[in-house]
Amino acid sequence: MQIGKCIGILLLWIVGLILVVAGFNNNDPYLVPLRGMGNLLLAAASAVVVLMLLRRAAWRRRGWAGRHLVILWCVPPLAMLAAHGVFEVRKHRVLRTEPVLARLLGQHFVVGYRSFDEVAPLAARGLIAGIYVTGRNVAGRTVDALKAEIAELQAKRRAAGLPPLVVATDQEGGIVSHLAPPLTRLPALASLTDLAPDQQMAKAEEFGRIHGRELASLGVNLNLAPVLDLRPAAKHNRLDFNTLIDQRAISDDPAKVSAIAGAYIHGLESAGVSATVKHFPGLGRVRADTHHFTANLDTPVADLEATDWRPFRDVLSTTGAWLMVGHVAVSALDPARPASHSKAVVDGLIRETWNYQGIVMTDDLVMGAIYQHDVCTAVVEALNAGVDLLLVAYDGLQFYRLFACAIDAAAQGTLDAAMLHKSETRLRRALLVD
Repeated sequence: MQIGKCIGILLLWIVGLILVVAGFNNNDPYLVPLRGMGNLLLAAASAVVVLMLLRRAAWRRRGWAGRHLVILWCVPPLAMLAAHGVFEVRKHRVLRTEPVLARLLGQHFVVGYRSFDEVAPLAARGLIAGIYVTGRNVAGRTVDALKAEIAELQAKRRAAGLPPLVVATDQEGGIVSHLAPPLTRLPALASLTDLAPDQQMAKAEEFGRIHGRELASLGVNLNLAPVLDLRPAAKHNRLDFNTLIDQRAISDDPAKVSAIAGAYIHGLESAGVSATVKHFPGLGRVRADTHHFTANLDTPVADLEATDWRPFRDVLSTTGAWLMVGHVAVSALDPARPASHSKAVVDGLIRETWNYQGIVMTDDLVMGAIYQHDVCTAVVEALNAGVDLLLVAYDGLQFYRLFACAIDAAAQGTLDAAMLHKSETRLRRALLVD
């Protein structure tokens, strides 16, 4: 019996410490499930344990340890309040950004959202360039409701004299079909590789037209597809928890990837929807999942140009596609930082060597490979490298932290004005803004 009590006390200490850490880190993307009802349950659990300890009075007999155990279980709700206070102060600061600076920096952010009321003021004040629409925005809702929501946001932009919002989604087909339902669920483009070449092209273009037509009817103007990563040689990578690139990649043959992706993009563009090819510099050779871990691509540049990068160069030169740069470091060019905020990769390779002057955007900056490190440095380096759009998708509320990073950099004079001007020119051209 005494052993059982000791184990129980030990568990209370362990769980209490875990909840304290969770409370102070309540704004972390990994703890999104705790927000809302989760926070209420955590606070309620803390209150129940404290009352239980006080009623049993056993804590008095344990002296110092007992008193501190009660105090420990009082801390989690206070820690959550402190984290919430930090968030609200940061949010207030961002929303009060001087209008000229708000629009200067805001044109570089695309954010995911859970609440229309949360994103509407950001769109109306020019604090963001676009929104990212996913399954949570259509869950339990009609197509007409989402369409009306997007139309209202665009109306707010027009009323404020701002460029139209970029409205992006992930509708690749296959396992990444975030708006299906209510939209049509199409197979992955990889399913076309067994067809004859002319059938591959025709079917891929048809897939693009279907996606384009349905997305355009909602008001979505940018599809974060297709995937141009080459299919990995080894399947069932146990370190790939979320990317699942072996199920999303079209083929391990660069020529097939170029042909199928190019046809799909032409179909998409025929409906007025732009494509964004991803995830440069390629995930096919990478074992670690950048949703959680850092990753390095150690292959020589010459080999990458002949294989992994061939589809990117082919498609970018024959379509109007945008380019998404992922969080993999290219060791031969810049081993110190991921490609998504590497000047050597974005400005040196993509802009100068490849002469690509279209829109470059990052993969989600909320991913662990970036967010769990110095995310402020990543934001500044990405803008200074010539990245045009910073994606904050999974946890849109992280936008306030990232935007505050950009505000601080502007105040300190560490943003490259010339690179920002070039980026603004590209964005205005892409959005057809005079």
